[in-house]
Amino acid sequence: MADIDRVLRSNLKLRHLQLLVALDQFRHLGRAAEFLSLTQPAVSKSLAEIERMFGLDLFVRSTRGTEPTSVGTTVVRFARSVLADYGRTRDEIAAQMQGAAGRVSVGAMVVATPGLLTAAVQRLKARSPRTTVAVEEGDLTRLLPRLRLGELDLIVARLEPGYAAPDLETERLHDEAMVVVCSPKHPLAAVRRPTWAHLAASPWVVPPPWASSRVKLHQMFYKHRLEPPADVIESASFLVTLSFLRQAGTLAFVAQGVARYLQAEGLARTLPLKVPIDLPPVGLIVLRGRARTTATTQLIEALRAAERR
Repeated sequence: MADIDRVLRSNLKLRHLQLLVALDQFRHLGRAAEFLSLTQPAVSKSLAEIERMFGLDLFVRSTRGTEPTSVGTTVVRFARSVLADYGRTRDEIAAQMQGAAGRVSVGAMVVATPGLLTAAVQRLKARSPRTTVAVEEGDLTRLLPRLRLGELDLIVARLEPGYAAPDLETERLHDEAMVVVCSPKHPLAAVRRPTWAHLAASPWVVPPPWASSRVKLHQMFYKHRLEPPADVIESASFLVTLSFLRQAGTLAFVAQGVARYLQAEGLARTLPLKVPIDLPPVGLIVLRGRARTTATTQLIEALRAAERR
């Protein structure tokens, strides 16, 4: 077996890492070759070269494509992390040469986007207009792996206790209640005192099953001796929620700040119904021990300032 330390420190080149990530993404030599603008024989030759360095098979070839071995999966994870750091460093240096503070990539759950994150980015832009802020919306199942790989600098989300881990640092910012909304044209928008029975009979867009808000929503129906709605669409996407709310006549369970935004824009109506549930607070998640770029530090400061306003 090769000296793994020497291979990782000295032998692997950027092109090798890009090849490994492309093979993992496409699981096919030909499609990876097309993506990298290389010939398939060139990709096969480079993969064989990398495997000789390690003295191990990293991918299993078959007529169905390529699949990473257990070692291959580990090496691909390393490759993704290095490429993310490379991209972040490249972008930050380029931005600073142009007079900006750099670039920051933030993952955001919908609960944080319309109010907190938007206000914080505006504060950051007022200070440094040419700083690039890349925002990726999603839930923690999607965002946390990207944070760990270095593809995101921080996450603004509900601090779900089930996702707490020793490698993560969190900071509470505020509590955010949930409400039920519908389209202004929905029949329930005209009902003065809607009940949970009304809600149980309606179609819904609901958070994913893992979300604490989904669990607590089900508990509210059980509390009123009702079965949770069976006609549901599961999504953590703001656009999906809004589309079905407006076009399919669904109800939606959203954060109070999101509801205020939708109502102010004439896109939704908050139903006059108490939803007495406790949910995890909204806050920051960063990877413990990772050095922060100037832009990341400035965005965190802006998030804290926006929270204090």
